[in-house]
Parts: sequence; C-alpha cells; structure tokens
Amino acid sequence: MKRIVFLTGAGMSAESGISTFRDSDGLWEQYSVEEICTHEAWLAHPAKLLDFYNMLRRKYMNCKPNEGHRLIGSLEDMFDVYVITQNLDNLHEQGGSKKVLHLHGEMMKSRADGEDNGIHYPLDPANPDIKIGDCNAQGVQLRPHIVFFGEAVPNLEKAAEIVSTADIVVIIGTSLNVYPAASLITYAPGSASIFVIDPKPIRSPYREFTQIQKGASEGMRELIDHFL
Repeated sequence: MKRIVFLTGAGMSAESGISTFRDSDGLWEQYSVEEICTHEAWLAHPAKLLDFYNMLRRKYMNCKPNEGHRLIGSLEDMFDVYVITQNLDNLHEQGGSKKVLHLHGEMMKSRADGEDNGIHYPLDPANPDIKIGDCNAQGVQLRPHIVFFGEAVPNLEKAAEIVSTADIVVIIGTSLNVYPAASLITYAPGSASIFVIDPKPIRSPYREFTQIQKGASEGMRELIDHFL
C-alpha cells in the first residue's frame, strides 16, 4: 500500500470558518504577534494570553470538518495516510484521519508551563477555559498546548521522518516559502510525487510539483479524480 503524506496549513480549515492568520482579514490584522503568540509575552502577561486563547477556543470549538478533511479521511481505504498539520484544530481527526501529527500543538489541550515533556491534558468542551491558578498535580501553571513563536517545534523531526517515507506528498493551504512546510518538502524522496492544493499561485525553490489551483475541498475532489 502506497504511503500518502498530507502537509496542511491554515487554508485547509478556512472553509470550516477558521480564520487564517496571514490573510488580509486574518487574526494578525487584529492582534500583534508579539502580544499574544510569543514566549516572552506569556512570561510578561500570561493572563492576557490565556484570555485570548480562551476566546479563540470558544470561537472555533464548534467548527466542523469540511469536505476536504473528510476526503482525506476517506483515502485511508486506499493508502497508508499520514497527516502533518500546522493547524491547532482537530478537524482532521473529526474528518476520519487516524494518524495526525500536530506541529504547532492542539487548541483543545493544555500542558504545564516549561519544557514540553509530552504530557498533555485534554480540555473539557463544556468548560474549555484555562485560568491563572489552573495547575497540574505538581502545582505548575497550565498553559495552552501551543508552540509560540520562538519556541522549538518538538514534532518537526518526527514529521521529517514521516515525509522521508512518502510515495506521494500533498500540501494543502500552506505556502512552500513558509517554515516549516518549506523545510519538510526537502525530506521527500526523489521518487515521490508532490501535489500542492492552493487557490493562489505557489512557487518552490526546492522541488518540482503539480499544483491544483483550487481551495481545499474542490482541490481534493480533483486530486481523488486524478488517482482514481
């Protein structure tokens, strides 16, 4: 069975109502990265960051997977499918994907402040907020299980290993000029077929690829037609 590896970014979930950060109407137009998405900001004013991510979590927690997510999940009948996503949502899992690696963390989990030791705490959908004073059993303050700008990406090495075993790589909703997708594509075997699904023209200095210049769901339909 061939292995197909999906690398997905914000454009994957846009059709589900989750705003991208970098587009003109994205979240970075409304909030400063330095204020709500750096380790320095967390140390300086943790309550402000918790309030922001509590708001974001409540805003998006009821979003549903779109057709693109579900089509990726459906391919598990024909391929050994891995999904490597930069997204914080769990829409791939809801869409039926069983092997999902989150590069930048997960919105519905928390972890103790300090180094990421792999111990994460699922948040209760009925009460998903994290507050100052919420601690683990050792009394350490809990924070969102999110990789802030400037922090290491713990799963990057594992992601590179997965890409290095791919027969097919499909990149959806993330630019090939933005870390880490730009670096991960270099690990794909020379024999691997590479597809990019994105409505905007994409260029890469690293590898040749076939672009399907459409959104996630429409692009996945065309990709499946290509395979079938």
